Order: sequence, then C-alpha cells, then structure tokens
Amino acid sequence: MSAIHKDRIEKLRAAMKEKGIDAYMIPTADYHNSEYAADYFHAREYFSGFTGSAGTLLVRQEEACLWTDGRYFIQAAGELEGSGITLMKSGEAGVPTLEEYLDQKMEEGSVLGFDGRCVPCREGKALEKMMRRRKGSLNTAFDLADGIWTDRPALPCHTVMILEDDYSGEDIESKLTRLREVLREEGAQTYIDSKLDNIMWLLNIRGEDVTCNPVALTHVLVDHRNVYLFIQDGEVTGELRSYAALHRISILPYEDFEDFLAIYDHRGDMLCDQSCVSYSVFLAAAGGLDKKSMGFEMITKKSPVGQFKCVKNKVEIANIRGCYKRDSAVMCRFIKWLTERVADKEKEPLRESEAAARLNHMRSELSDFMDLSFSTISAYGPNAAMMHYEAVPEVSDAELRPEGMYLVDSGGQYLTGTTDVTRTIALGPVTAEMKKHYTLTAVSNLQLMGAVFMDGCTGANLDILAREPMWREGLDYKCGTGHGIGYYLGVHESPPSIRWKVFPGRADEPFEPGMIVSDEPGVYLEGKYGIRIETILEVVDHEENESGRFLSFEPLTLVPFDKKLIDPDYLTPFTRKLLNDYHERVCNEIMPLLGPAEQEWLISQTEPI
Repeated sequence: MSAIHKDRIEKLRAAMKEKGIDAYMIPTADYHNSEYAADYFHAREYFSGFTGSAGTLLVRQEEACLWTDGRYFIQAAGELEGSGITLMKSGEAGVPTLEEYLDQKMEEGSVLGFDGRCVPCREGKALEKMMRRRKGSLNTAFDLADGIWTDRPALPCHTVMILEDDYSGEDIESKLTRLREVLREEGAQTYIDSKLDNIMWLLNIRGEDVTCNPVALTHVLVDHRNVYLFIQDGEVTGELRSYAALHRISILPYEDFEDFLAIYDHRGDMLCDQSCVSYSVFLAAAGGLDKKSMGFEMITKKSPVGQFKCVKNKVEIANIRGCYKRDSAVMCRFIKWLTERVADKEKEPLRESEAAARLNHMRSELSDFMDLSFSTISAYGPNAAMMHYEAVPEVSDAELRPEGMYLVDSGGQYLTGTTDVTRTIALGPVTAEMKKHYTLTAVSNLQLMGAVFMDGCTGANLDILAREPMWREGLDYKCGTGHGIGYYLGVHESPPSIRWKVFPGRADEPFEPGMIVSDEPGVYLEGKYGIRIETILEVVDHEENESGRFLSFEPLTLVPFDKKLIDPDYLTPFTRKLLNDYHERVCNEIMPLLGPAEQEWLISQTEPI
C-alpha cells in the first residue's frame, strides 16, 4: 500500500503548488473536533495509510511527517513503513511538536494551509500567531482532499431521535435555563457550540452519524429567547420538527452555520469554548462582530454545557449503575466462555476476531442495547502491546492458544448509559514476569479505585496513586490513567481526566460527585504482550468533618481480576484487602444476574487471596 500513499501525497503536493501552499496539514478531525470522525473525514488515513484514531499529517514539498501519541507508536511505525512519511513520536525526547517543527522549517513569507473547518479555534489561532512571526500566512479555505479522493464516502446523514426524560433525567427547558443563567452572569447574549455530544446533551437528542457515538452532525446557537439548530435536512423527522416548535428551536441547514454567524445580529457579547468550535467558525463569528464594530466581544471560556454534562443527575446515575451491572454480567459470561473454549482441545482454534464477535453478540442481547461504544479490542500476546489494536480477519487475527495472556477492551451504548471495560486474562501457563506486571497493574488500579481525597482534587493530584507502583519498577504507560465517560454519548468525555502531565493552557477540573471516570493503568511491551485493567468509577461523597469535605470512588465495573495472574508477593496488606473487598462486592452484586454454572464460576474467581 505504500506506493498508493506515495502517489496520493504527490497529487496533494501538486494541488498545494497550484494553490500557493507551502505546507498542508491534515488532522484527524471532522468539523466538530470529535475524537472519532465519520469515514468522510478520514483524509489523513487516505493520504498516509495510518489508521489510528489520533494523528496529524503534515506535507511539504521536501518531506511528509505524521505526529501521533504513545498509544499508536507501534501501530504507526508498521503502517507508515515504506510510505516515505516520517513518524514523529509526540512527547518523546528530541521530537518537536508540530508547531515547533513549522517554526523551524517554514521560510519567511510562506503559506501554511489546512481546512479551517477541521482545526479547533485555539489551535488555528496559535498557528496563525506562529505564521505571523515567520511573516507568513494561513490559507484555510481549501479541503485539498476533495479533488484527489474521488471515491470519498458521503457525509453521514441519519434521522435523529428524542431522548425521553426517563433517560435524560432533566428536560430541555431546565438545561436551557441553566445555560442562559451562565450567559447572564458572563454578560453575553449568545452561545455557540459545534461539539456534538454537548449539543446532543443540551437538546436531549441523539443521532447515528459517527460510528459508536450516538450523535448527529449539528451546530447550535442559543440566545436568551431562541435556539438555532443547524442540521442536515435528512436528519429531521416530523417528531423533531414538533419538538423544535414546542421549545422555540429554529431548524436551519447544516451548511449555513458560518454564513449565519457572519450576518447574525448579536446585540451583545458571544460566548464560546475555543475547543468546541473550529477555526473557520470562530473567524465567521468574529468577522460578524467586527463588522458591527460597536464594542461586541467574543468571550472564550470553557463550555458551561460541557461542565453540566459531565456531572450526572440522579436519574442518570441510577440508570448507569444498573447498566454497568448488566454489562459486567455479560463480561463475566464471556470470560467464562472464552477460557473454557480455548482450553477445549476438541474444538477448532478460536481467533481474536471470533472472540470479539461473540462478545459483541452477547452485549447486543441486552434489552436497551443500541450499539458498541467503540470497536472491540480483542488482542492476544504481542498484539495487546498495541493499545488500540483491532483484529481484522486475514490481515491481523491471531489464534488464541492455551498459553499466555489475552486482553479485551470493549463497551456498549445503551439507553441507560455508556460502558467501557478492559480485562486481561490468562489462557494457560504464564511467566513470572507476566504475573509480576499483571499484579503491578492490578495494584495500580486498586490504589486509585480505593482513593479518598479532598474536595477540589483533580486527576493530576490522583494519578500518582496509579503510577507509583509502576514507576517504582521503572515502568510507565504512554497514556493517561483515566477519562470521563458520557451518558449514552461519547465513551471519552471531557473535562474529567486522570493524568500526570500538565499541559499549557489546559486547566484541570476538580472532581465532583456524579462524575464518571475510568481507571486503566497498564504495561505494554512491544513484541511481547500488553496488560490493561480498566474499571469505571463513580465519584461519590465520602464524609465531611472539621477538616473539610472528602470524596471517594465507587466501582461501577464489577468484573473479577484474574487471580491466576496475581503474584501475592507484590501485594501489601492494604492492596490485598482492596482486592478481596472488590471481589466480594463483585460476587454479591453480579451473582443474581448469572445462571447456576456461571455463579459457580464467579464464586471460584472471587474467593479471597
């Protein structure tokens, strides 16, 4: 495939030359800064061959480079081989950021190009500032893939559904009232947002435009009286039109958003989150403000909708708890089935993709199942060292043998919540090193799960609880420890996160009761194996006394760890108790959801160590 991608990049270079563009940037993004983008937006993959969900391709006449993070170093190295594209390992010593690279390489007066609809406002403004220093400029008007990618998929378009209050827990009028109160506090007249999960949450609607993400391609503008929803006509049902009329929502064409902003009569300041609108949207809105030149301002701050969304209400929490119990029961049934199936010498060998298909089917049988929350990662042996590996029949699809370890990371979208769980399982004999690394991962997971912390703490305060056992042994994992999770929305939801690195300009949000976060440390040894244990946690009140208010975590995921992989030598009395207490809870809460044979299996898996 490398020859195909070389040819595509040469065609891109020719298009750049025609437009007077010296360097062209293609991020992994849609018009909404979504983590996962529909096939229409996979231009970076089309030109580079790299299939990971995060990365940026930069093409100059002299060279092409691709930046991605530690989750994808192994995968990217393999997929870029022979393409002529240089892999830039983000965060590694000596590797410049894309902006640093451009600052070094771009000559004075040169032009950097990108599709401004696919670059977040904050990043676009930083690149604009950098190019000004180089006495250069930006050209953000062209999607150069359009003239080259002749069989490009169509823009996705599916009908939208209304999420009933029994699932949302708060009606649209209450949500709009809360947003408008923030506008008044900020002295703003309008709010704009292009972030899909924000819009879905605010308006209590869901869509199907992005695989595994129940969102519709939309933009929104809210003022003190009206809501303007920009959506493709094919998405709109009679039910949505009636719902919109009831709540003063004007439905307008999706493609008209930027033109609307340029002519909209603001009558006051506009509030937006620079991570929630594109550079093109920002330019259109700011241009409209400038034309009126009457002192209007663009107020840029964190989206209040994002803040509201990540703290689940009582209905959502109750639904989520039940959802995770049912989902955990499916995982228990799957692990029992898998270990017995692999050990059965009378049956044909099982492959990674077949195991994934079985688990996906088991989940789909739950009554309120809507979709997977991401493509199931079913990885055996060395494949598990790639954090976002996906088994593909006849391409990469290892046979599961009765030895070593198997990792499965999976989740579902349900009307009652979004799930995400990872367990690593012994399929047979394992080495002492495997047991050591698995136990360290378990200890890391348990220490974070068992944390008690002051109100006001952020993920940056707590990350050390998970990493310290790893760091003590000279190990680390090239990703965050945890992320937020939506309610029948994105499996990765901001702002909650747990990580040790502090990024300039990015302020951490303190934990609040009702937030849902993942806890997923791991060990990844290229060419050998990968281990990850992911448990989803709910932030809850712990106690309040003269010293202050304390919070803690309650596990939502209730799936046993693999005791065959636990080396007690690496457990302290405290972590041993954490493990035994967790297993007791798993047994008590999941047992009623299982059949007799499965109950017997669960008892054996959760006996105290």
